[in-house]
Amino acid sequence: MSSSAIRAAGVAAAAACSVLLMTALPHAGAAPAFDSNGYVDSTARCSGAAVLFGSTDSSRVAICKTSGGYEYRGVRVRDGAKLVLSASSSGDGSYTAVNDGISYTVSSSSLTVSSGGSAIRKESWLDFHGPQTSTSTTTGTSSSPTTSSTPISTTPTSTTPLPPPLPAEVGGGGHH
Repeated sequence: MSSSAIRAAGVAAAAACSVLLMTALPHAGAAPAFDSNGYVDSTARCSGAAVLFGSTDSSRVAICKTSGGYEYRGVRVRDGAKLVLSASSSGDGSYTAVNDGISYTVSSSSLTVSSGGSAIRKESWLDFHGPQTSTSTTTGTSSSPTTSSTPISTTPTSTTPLPPPLPAEVGGGGHH
C-alpha cells in the first residue's frame, strides 16, 4: 500500500509542477518577431530602419525616421487599434506624438500617455530596442520591467473604421 501512496504523491507533485509550468510559460514568452525595422507583421514597423521600438503588456510602438522628421507607429495589442502620427524628438532620446490632446511619449524606460501634462498611464517595456536615454545612466537598475500600469480605458477618437489587425497584432491572451 505504501507504494501506491508514494505513486499518488508523485502524480500529485507532477500535476502541481505541470500547472506551475503552464502558468509561468506564457509570461516568460519571447518578444514578438522583429528585425531592424521593428516588429514583423505589425504597424509598429518602419519602412526603413527604426530609430527605436518596443513592446509593453498592452502596446507595441516604433519611432521611425522619415524624410520630414519622425513618425510614431503604435498598436494596442488588446484589439489591434492602430495609431500613426508624426512625432518630434525632445533631444534627450525621447520622442512625442500628439493626437487630439493626448501625448504619447516614448523613451528608453517607458511609453507614457498623458493629457494636459498629467500622465494617464505609464507602460514599462517588456522588450526595447534602441538607444538608452541619457537619464537612465544608473547601473543598479533592474533589467526586469515593473508592471504597474493602469488598465487601458481609452476609446477611439476617430469614427473611421480600422482595417483588420496584422498577424502580430491580434490580441488575446485570454483576457476577454
